Amino acid sequence: MQAQVEPSGGDGEEIGTRRFRAKREAILAAAADAINEQSAKGMTFADVARRVGLNTTSVTYYFKRKEDLAAAAFEHTLDYLLVMLDAAMEAPTPQARVERYLALNMARLSRVQRGEERQIAGLSDLRAMEDPVRSRLLSGWREVFRRARNLWGPAETRAQTDLNGARAHVLMENTFWLPVWLPRYDMDQLDRVEARVMDVFRHGLAGAGARWAPRPVTLPHDPAEGREAFLLAATRLINELGYRGASVQRIAGELNVTKGSFYHHLDAKDDLVIACYKRSFDTISATQRLADEQGGTHWDRLSAMFATLLGVQFSEPGPLLRTTALSGLPGSVRQAMVERSNRIARRFAGTISDGIAEGTIRAVDPLVASQLVMAFLNAAFDMRKWAWSMPSERAIALYASTLAFGMFDDRAVES
Repeated sequence: MQAQVEPSGGDGEEIGTRRFRAKREAILAAAADAINEQSAKGMTFADVARRVGLNTTSVTYYFKRKEDLAAAAFEHTLDYLLVMLDAAMEAPTPQARVERYLALNMARLSRVQRGEERQIAGLSDLRAMEDPVRSRLLSGWREVFRRARNLWGPAETRAQTDLNGARAHVLMENTFWLPVWLPRYDMDQLDRVEARVMDVFRHGLAGAGARWAPRPVTLPHDPAEGREAFLLAATRLINELGYRGASVQRIAGELNVTKGSFYHHLDAKDDLVIACYKRSFDTISATQRLADEQGGTHWDRLSAMFATLLGVQFSEPGPLLRTTALSGLPGSVRQAMVERSNRIARRFAGTISDGIAEGTIRAVDPLVASQLVMAFLNAAFDMRKWAWSMPSERAIALYASTLAFGMFDDRAVES
């Protein structure tokens, strides 16, 4: 992270320094809002200047290039996360540390909802930055992840390190997902929501006596050629580089075809992203439907959904499109995609509700739990390299255990 150098001098210089810092922080906050709405590549100096009531020239006094501003906004987020993780590490046990980290995030989001604090920039566009900034930011993210994994204390075996890595990833991604669904709740309900989230983190979803013995369903498989090949390549690149980072030229280059060939299959880039989302949502919906048709208890159905979709996420050809690409779409299209995502979440909530009534799933808040499931599945793409370092079934079992049995249950390592 870049250090701030404090100039020395008299009272006048100190006041000037405070004003400079306050204006710089206001610009960073505006940049974070723009990044969250439009992505880092979509952010413009003009938009940031408008948000803080300045002209574009004033913004360039603080940040010479748009890339410098985006990098500073990302570094601010990374520093913020490190501060919260260090505070959480002061708690005596892994459970207390995770509970403390969740509480710090919830308190921050409460302040944002009350207008007392601005939202920090999401980190989904880190990989879309250019080197050498990209390498510096990714190094910062690796340090954040290392400290998040340390919430569970030192690992004595490689298997424990792998499990703690999965736990850290699911924890971090769920706290990143909170701003998406938390505004649906009234302010006086946030303490209750926090308790329900922590309950799932602590004890998982599986009912007493439930085992991890999933029967994954077989999904219909389209040949990876023609239009389907474009969708697969685009999904991978958009997940890695963001909506704006994955240019038509890059996608065509991935397939070793011309841009003209791209437009033979799709009319515009937005059409491509919509098609990628439809493919991903259709995959999830088909998994839910086939798991229900397969039958068994509702825990059997939920674990079949988990195993199948994690298998898709960890496979070489078939990842699902991450929701982070939504920020690049026009508002009306984005809303339609969000509504489809919400229908999928409600079906997960229905499976959980029926499992609670049946006694095979713990008595959790189904609506809260379904959002945790959505983040858990959506974020699995980023753990592909982790998953490829071990047999597929073991990677799926370790990752799934974070929500199936909670973040403090080691049976996945012991089995």
